[in-house]
Formats: sequence, C-alpha cells, structure tokens
Amino acid sequence: MTDEKLMRAYIEGDMAAFRTLYQRYKGRVLGFLSNRLQNRDEAEEVFQEVFTKLHAYLLRYRDEVPFVAWLFTIAKNASTDHLRKQQIRDKYLQLSPDQVDSASGQSKAGLTIGEAFSELTMLSPQRRNVLELRFNENFSFADIASMVEGSESSVRKMASRAIQKLRGLMPSKEMIRD
Repeated sequence: MTDEKLMRAYIEGDMAAFRTLYQRYKGRVLGFLSNRLQNRDEAEEVFQEVFTKLHAYLLRYRDEVPFVAWLFTIAKNASTDHLRKQQIRDKYLQLSPDQVDSASGQSKAGLTIGEAFSELTMLSPQRRNVLELRFNENFSFADIASMVEGSESSVRKMASRAIQKLRGLMPSKEMIRD
C-alpha cells in the first residue's frame, strides 16, 4: 500500500496504517534529525515531537502532497525550531543567575533569566512561536498571521493571552512588557 493510502487510512482512524508508516520512516527520520542536530539525545527528543506533530496536523494533510515530503517538512521544521530554541537558551543563559541578578538589580526574590525561560515552556508551542516571531524576530502581526495561517486578530489575541499567562506565572510581573 502506498504511503498516501496509508495516511488516508490513518486519517480515517486506522492505527495499523499509522504503525506501518511509523515503521517505514522511523529510521530515516531519526537519521535525518541526528545529522541535522549532531546530538543523538536531542534527535530522539525532536523525533518524538515530529510524530506528535504528524498526529496534530493530521487533518491538514493533502493527498496531492507526497507523504514523505510532508513528513520530512515536519521533521525539518521541528529541528529548526529546536535549534532556534537552543540558540535562545545559549544567548540568554550564558551568565550565571547571580550575574544576571546583580546586572539587572533584581533581588534573590525576583525572577532570573533561567527561571523566566523555563516559564516559556508553560506556553503552548503555538503561543511560544507567536511570541518568538513577534519579539525575537520583530515580525508584524500581519506577517505572523500569514505564517501560521490565521487572522491578524487571532494572532494578536494569542500573543496577548500568552503574555497574560506569563505574567500570571511569574512572581515579578514587571519583567514582561508588551
């Protein structure tokens, strides 16, 4: 059975079809991620994310797109997101918490950069992505809306809700500004 027919069967609820696709491509996807990330543990972590996203994006699959191309697009995007997160971590976590606290004038009761970063993981990947595109990459809401296939209004609401959630999670609410 072709990959595309298996994918169609999986969309219709056939878990055996998914298992067949998984068995067919797990080695290739893991190899691709290992080459791209140069770290087996990170590749395995992203590998799990790829198949989670495959399931999450199930209804977005179109029969006219070869399954293997669609799967490796998900893998490429997941690995790119992972590398981007690593760069952000490296950028902001180079200093020790004490150095960050003293440079920012924060007392020990305040939130360190490391703690703030861990709070970002409490957001959904979609909200985190919107915030990263808006504040790290300086994209407009209109540009972000076209990237995530949503309306500008929904992207603005998503960013606003993400900021509100972060404010609620963080002990020092002054740290995040719109």
